[in-house]
Amino acid sequence: MFTGIIEDKGTVTSIVKGSKSAVIEIRSDVIMDDIKLGDSVAVNGVCLTCTDISKQTFKADIMAETLRRTSLGVLKSGSKVNLERAMKADGRFGGHIVSGHIDGTGTISDISPEANAVWYSIKASKDILNHIVMKGSIAIDGISLTVAYIDDQIFKVSIIPHTLKETILSEKKVGDIVNLENDIIGKYVEKLLRVSESPDNNKKKNDSSFEETLALNGFL
Repeated sequence: MFTGIIEDKGTVTSIVKGSKSAVIEIRSDVIMDDIKLGDSVAVNGVCLTCTDISKQTFKADIMAETLRRTSLGVLKSGSKVNLERAMKADGRFGGHIVSGHIDGTGTISDISPEANAVWYSIKASKDILNHIVMKGSIAIDGISLTVAYIDDQIFKVSIIPHTLKETILSEKKVGDIVNLENDIIGKYVEKLLRVSESPDNNKKKNDSSFEETLALNGFL
């Protein structure tokens, strides 16, 4: 589990691609001090498992499903990536719950400065947009961000200078692909509502309120 607060901008030192999978090696000057074999690291928001570790680099396997669903396949030697180690239970929870399991990708359609911030417009599929709410959370390349605008084709986020400095967003341009992970709470709620509305469900459905639906499923 992650928080979406990026710890370091790492550099891809190599990526060896097979027919359906890949092995990636990443250098970091910040996060290597307490990484162990088998640890999880979010790379551009994608949860990967460390399979080999040196003093300044770690390696991870990328399976076929991950290549299909994320933008990791477009990385090459020299690419910059956002890095975050798995969340510690004794630390501050500064972002939102990020699982590292990417829902899909989006495309940057516009970048517009405004005062000290920068607006990023992201075009995404309806499946992604349906799980986004105004002022809700979304992880873009693993960065915990707040949605400031949404319609039926795009959503927008406003990026403060600190986030631009500490992540790879400042290096992105219009047309670039980014990894997207919806807020996991919204996905659970949607699942519960679908189950409660199923024809096979014997519980009262038609006139139940949202609160009653959650209560019936053990959340209240």
